[in-house]
Amino acid sequence: MSLPSTPVPPAAHPPPGPGVTDKGLKSGALGLFASTVIGLASTAPAYSLAATLGVIVGIVGYQSPVVIILAFIPMFLIAYGYKELNRADPDCGTTFTWASRAFGPRTGWLGGWGIVAADIIVMANLAQIAGAYGFQLVGANGLARDTFWVTVVGVLWIAVMTLICYVGIEISANLQKLLLTIEVVVLFLLAITALVKVYGGTAPSVSSELSWSWFNPAHIGSLDALTKSVLAGVFIYWGWDTAVSVNEETVDRDRTPGRAAVTSTVILLLVYLMVTTSAQAFAGVGDHGIGLANPEHSGDVLSSLGAEVFGSGGWGTVATKLLILMVLTSAAASTQTTILPTARTTLSMAAFKAIPDRFARIHPRFLTPTWSTVGMGLASIAFYVMLTRVSENVLADSIGSVGLMIAFYYGLTGFACVWYYRRVLTRTPRDLWTKGIMPALGGVLLLYFFVNACVVYAAPDYGSTSWTFPFPPHWHLGGVFVTGIGALLLGAVLMLLYRAIRPTFFRKETIPVSAYERDGPEGDGHERDGHKRDGHERNGHEGDGDKRDGHKRDGHERNGR
Repeated sequence: MSLPSTPVPPAAHPPPGPGVTDKGLKSGALGLFASTVIGLASTAPAYSLAATLGVIVGIVGYQSPVVIILAFIPMFLIAYGYKELNRADPDCGTTFTWASRAFGPRTGWLGGWGIVAADIIVMANLAQIAGAYGFQLVGANGLARDTFWVTVVGVLWIAVMTLICYVGIEISANLQKLLLTIEVVVLFLLAITALVKVYGGTAPSVSSELSWSWFNPAHIGSLDALTKSVLAGVFIYWGWDTAVSVNEETVDRDRTPGRAAVTSTVILLLVYLMVTTSAQAFAGVGDHGIGLANPEHSGDVLSSLGAEVFGSGGWGTVATKLLILMVLTSAAASTQTTILPTARTTLSMAAFKAIPDRFARIHPRFLTPTWSTVGMGLASIAFYVMLTRVSENVLADSIGSVGLMIAFYYGLTGFACVWYYRRVLTRTPRDLWTKGIMPALGGVLLLYFFVNACVVYAAPDYGSTSWTFPFPPHWHLGGVFVTGIGALLLGAVLMLLYRAIRPTFFRKETIPVSAYERDGPEGDGHERDGHKRDGHERNGHEGDGDKRDGHKRDGHERNGR
């Protein structure tokens, strides 16, 4: 992959001002369906369930279905915050741009860093899964346990996914449709087969029929158990915001990305409830045998469950292979859709002079970020190799720390939505709920989970590693806490260094505050700069979504070019 030496197209460096979003990306490439698919695939439903369901069941037992619902609530509320902010400012920087406009450049920079750090960390785990499951799929179980060869395949996997993201958003979207189809079909097959055996009397003795009591949160033993389980559940929903990060490449980018994000969270809820209830009915919640709480299977519940549900020999062997393929494609899809939002976040940061300009470069043919995409791939490879060389335990703990960054930047987006729209919240009941109460409640819930997670993760006996600091007061902290908080502190240090080197962005010279800070409550994203904006008119020029800034844009013409 060679980087173009030509300068960035004019659109890649928008003039300062609210609502400027054209950076040279291929507009109109994605519709509602493709955007929703990207949002769903980014969460890696199969992998997320395989890695998290056993943890949730181990904490709350039969109440895991209600935990899936409770974890959905803050995600749904924050998705509405994304939807409303995207209507006002459809910029691919999402949290970075919105928090910068609402709270100022420093807060926005840290929000952008939260996205980048979380995605780089999770890429290491996705690569590990892709490497191990790739060998399992072909029956090379010995190599699947060999760290060196798993790492080699994981690195190649990241490189291939980076290349696909580099050559075009449409190719990426089409591949996502294929991979997600495999995931959903096999998950549906697993759930239906399990329920048929339960109600047909051919399931193991630990099985039981579905019960409404599984959906009663009052049966959860303690508030601590509820908090820990919901925090684990939040992780399986993470990723739908990718649908919004590709907003500048989406048809009707003011509305479609937000609708795709909200739709994605609802579909995920239905898929997760289907699999969780059927798996629990078939295998029970015991901590031995096929029980979902068995610690031997907690890292991969679906593979052990699939062997029991589908049986061995003939069709059962084929179905079990399909299950392995499903988790592999889930990790593959998420690897690709993790690169997409990070590359677009750094693209936006560079366009507004928050990081070096080269990250704003767009490929003249593919109309994709060049340095941002390749940089994400290289950073992910470097981080992955470094952690595997240090210890696989450190790698495992680093994945747990992602929850802190998820709560941080999702919660920040919720609060940014409330502050951005604070002057129009009393205008209509809809404004109050969708721009105020819902995102605020989502932000408060995630803030609570963030604080609680810090307390839980800081315990030395939490996770696989712990760190003792030699300087007073000689803290002995869990590795998950150290990695998560350390990553956020590293971002703060990098921000201060770049601010000293290039203060333009931090002086608000390249990205202004929100329109409300300047103009008052004359608009809610439909009116800006004194011009009417109904999703079809921008900057005083009439259009139908294909005209912006007075120039026709049909996917081939931009800014008069």
